[in-house]
Amino acid sequence: MFNNKKILFFSVKLFSIENKIENKLSSLGAIVDYYDERPSNSILVKGLIRLKRDLYKRRIDNYYRKILYEIKDKEYDFLFLIKGEVIPEFFLKKFCESNPSAKRIFYTWDSFNNNNNSKKILKYFQSKITFDSYDAKQFGLDLQPLFFFDSFKGIKKINNFKHHLLFIGTAHSDRYILANKIVDWCNDKELSSYTFFYLQGRIVYFFKRIFDSTFKYFDYKKLSFKSLTEQDIIDLYKDSNVILDINHPSQKGLTMRTLEAVGARKKIITTNPEIKKYIFYNENNILVIDRNNIVLNEDFFTGPYQDIPEQIYDALSIEGWLKSIFFKNQIEKWIVE
Repeated sequence: MFNNKKILFFSVKLFSIENKIENKLSSLGAIVDYYDERPSNSILVKGLIRLKRDLYKRRIDNYYRKILYEIKDKEYDFLFLIKGEVIPEFFLKKFCESNPSAKRIFYTWDSFNNNNNSKKILKYFQSKITFDSYDAKQFGLDLQPLFFFDSFKGIKKINNFKHHLLFIGTAHSDRYILANKIVDWCNDKELSSYTFFYLQGRIVYFFKRIFDSTFKYFDYKKLSFKSLTEQDIIDLYKDSNVILDINHPSQKGLTMRTLEAVGARKKIITTNPEIKKYIFYNENNILVIDRNNIVLNEDFFTGPYQDIPEQIYDALSIEGWLKSIFFKNQIEKWIVE
């Protein structure tokens, strides 16, 4: 499928996920040229791009002109863009002119509510895909959930785990409040738990303390300003029974954490009711809670995990995800209406 296919790949940097996607494409035989979608990943630049893009327009345009110069003598089979937060229209126009036969693929793992630029550039792509079922309906996009990496496949079921409950996530919205309520419940039931809250930096923390009311509840000592490595996460999953997922209130798409739990064959407690619509939903494996009225069930922690069909499991892997996006959906419909 991918053998000797030339792919121009753009993605913002996010916990090295973009590097793992590039490496997987290469391992499948593709020839990949990867570029960060942002000219810089400093906190200031990220803020400018989101809030005052016009102030950074010259730098963005120069960055993409440089890329055009670097690829001017190359012919690609695919343009693969994830998110589309930054890439300017003039670049896409030029690429279409110089690579008229290339298939152009857009995928987003963010809601369009958080990313205005992506709506402007959809017209340049033949294949338009989102992880969010609401955006898929509203904008006429295909739906494809996120994925898990191969490293999660090797996690074996054990009975002598350290943590009945595990939460790993970036600090935002009401996550800290909800996680603490659930941890308190676990403590009352003598169930062990482990939580890890990540934030991009101390400057971000103090900024959010001023402008985000939910951050006044955060215990500074419980925040980490260094992200976990993939091996750290794998080790924590190995030692845990149930994974807690607290989605952002404004997003409907299934989180990466949810898919990692599926890959590791772990039970999930989630605040995202959308998961009930997906074909792999199983109430024995997935407990959906109301973030405004948390009701937990002790039996959920003790019951066995039930494997999902192998075809669905494989389609949710990184390889299945890439095959669906580039060539053909591995699963015809992810959601049962």
